[in-house]
Amino acid sequence: MNHVPEKILVRGVNWLGDAVMTLPALQRLREGKPAAHITLLTHEKLAGLWENHSAIDAVQTFSSRENAWQVGRKLRSLNFQLALALPNSPRSAIELWAAGIPRRIGYRRPWRNVFLTQTVSQRAGAVEMKKRSVSEIRKLISGSRSPAVAHPDPAAHHIFQYLHLIEALGVKAEPMAPRIAISESELAAFGARLHAMAGSETRLWLGLNPGAEYGPAKRWPEERFIAAAVELHRHSKCGWLIFGANDPATRHIAGELGKKLGREALADLSGRTTLRELCVGLKFCNLVLTNDTGPMHVAAAVGTPVVVPFGSTSVELTGPGLPGGDDHIFLQSPTPCAPCFLRECPIDFRCMRSIDVQAVIGACQAILKRL
Repeated sequence: MNHVPEKILVRGVNWLGDAVMTLPALQRLREGKPAAHITLLTHEKLAGLWENHSAIDAVQTFSSRENAWQVGRKLRSLNFQLALALPNSPRSAIELWAAGIPRRIGYRRPWRNVFLTQTVSQRAGAVEMKKRSVSEIRKLISGSRSPAVAHPDPAAHHIFQYLHLIEALGVKAEPMAPRIAISESELAAFGARLHAMAGSETRLWLGLNPGAEYGPAKRWPEERFIAAAVELHRHSKCGWLIFGANDPATRHIAGELGKKLGREALADLSGRTTLRELCVGLKFCNLVLTNDTGPMHVAAAVGTPVVVPFGSTSVELTGPGLPGGDDHIFLQSPTPCAPCFLRECPIDFRCMRSIDVQAVIGACQAILKRL
């Protein structure tokens, strides 16, 4: 007698960095339900992240033009028996309800519980990323109030948020680092493309990712990225690959480095890669200097060490890799108002400005010595 595999739909998250942090949960789900057919529902912009990933069998995408009802209707004919909502949004629960999936699981939240058949309570030790108000920030820097959360426990990291959720399916959720596999053929093709662009035989390539889609509060100053890149090139004769969006700040950095380093030591890939090509390019690097943003998580997941200046966000909650590991180096200043989780700094950006160029150069050199 043939057994029909259980059909599971996982509604993925919408941000690149968050999507990488769901990888351990998806891998454990695959291990716990090896015979199931697992489909991931994701925004089309993130589809490349899941290309040939061992944890899932199929990908369903939606666009920004589609509403929750439209997404749900197109899923109805696929006859899923079980659905898991990784985001906490009402929309994600509505999509699963509109798809007619009989068993729908997600975290308990107002305005969406009615669309789920099983709600999961928040895990012990979870810490909310609450934005600080301007008045709270001013009190903190004046010394009249202590920070509410200085250093959360490593178990507060968001990787555990997703692992805890899959336990509702009876899956053993042991922590593991996010992993994205890159093939040798992909690396060889990228190397050929790089040679055509830079025309050099550089053996040491470092990545530079100076943007941050969330907002300027997560961006180390442009002139410091430039100064660090120039100094590291002078010491190690490395080449630099520039990643991220083709925005004005990144174009400025690429232009300045082009003048200072020359064509053979620079390849500007900003805005010129698919998501899968970004994964391959980050794997090609020996090290990536980056802000706290999606490509930071991707770099760590493909196995490339990262150096990250952290300002408005929290290493303990959303740092790359497995919490507590020593593969990467994070730089934070003891600013009382950080992390504030704001998109823009309402005062003087002291959290980032107090991380100087020499500290970043030293961190990069420390990692390069390990290689």
